[in-house]
Amino acid sequence: MHESDGVWSDAGESDPDAVVWVRGVDYAAGWRAAKDAAAELEKALTAAGVDAAGASMSAATRADGSGVVRLVWPVETVRTVARLLEDAGELKRAG
Repeated sequence: MHESDGVWSDAGESDPDAVVWVRGVDYAAGWRAAKDAAAELEKALTAAGVDAAGASMSAATRADGSGVVRLVWPVETVRTVARLLEDAGELKRAG
């Protein structure tokens, strides 16, 4: 997966929250948490056999300093993940 952590999204759209900084807010901690979460998700997808070719995730923070992960996935990747989650839900319901 491709990672970009700038003010501009992978789709080329400006993210206004990425340029609003408030004194005293620890943006670095939120960004690190988002970066770590993205790495965890990538590892889990790989372990589940999800072909993430063309997919990207980017770590960012909100104005309050909380981390966010933006996902830009091809339709087929989204459908594969949806099927995995549906299957997991069915297994959980089956007990």
